[in-house]
Amino acid sequence: MVYNRSVTTVLIVEDERDLLSLLDFNLRQAGFQTLLAGSGAEALAHLARAVPDLVVLDLMLPDMPGTEICRRLKASDRTRRVPVVMLTAKGEEVDRVVGFELGADDYVVKPFSVRELVLRLQAVLRRASGATDEAAPTQVGPIRLDLASHRAWVGAEELPLTPLEFRLLQTFLTRAGRVQSREQLLSDVWEMSPDLETRTVDTHVKRLREKLGPARDLLETVRGIGYRLVDPSDAR
Repeated sequence: MVYNRSVTTVLIVEDERDLLSLLDFNLRQAGFQTLLAGSGAEALAHLARAVPDLVVLDLMLPDMPGTEICRRLKASDRTRRVPVVMLTAKGEEVDRVVGFELGADDYVVKPFSVRELVLRLQAVLRRASGATDEAAPTQVGPIRLDLASHRAWVGAEELPLTPLEFRLLQTFLTRAGRVQSREQLLSDVWEMSPDLETRTVDTHVKRLREKLGPARDLLETVRGIGYRLVDPSDAR
């Protein structure tokens, strides 16, 4: 096929042919250009030829796990900034966590609404392309962000954050001291309906807290509600 760089291109990696055809049809109807792969090998071949704008990645492939595709994609300077949305069965929580650790941006649980998937892809693409004009760093305690360069530090150590983790941390910093419900975070950070499943929020907060290292205790769990970033200067 002719690769049109003026159109947003999505690589769909899915070994169930009926589902692959369904996704292909609906994403094209939504205005995307699609590349199709029924295996990990086909996906890697597509990635070798051209860099898509986004990858929809099934975790259960016949020749290799989807997490391996994600790992290779994020390990390459050529493709590491390509957003990845994983397709997963409900029982694959370990694989979802591994995928997030490797840099995946979101996941959709099977069976899923195709309309929901399209909305999630659009939200991920907005986050990936969004820029900020705020050049001044934002800081709470030892946590510091440079919004212009999308870099974050705890003290002198830079944090290896994914774009979604950066957006999540930015949200906490700009609302330091205020409790953020899971539903509010899902709406503001993921740009999705607060009626959708909120487990992805908990998974990302867990990973973000681990990456904060010595500042992890500043990100508090408010039982039954959500999370809050504590400003240590407020305790003085």
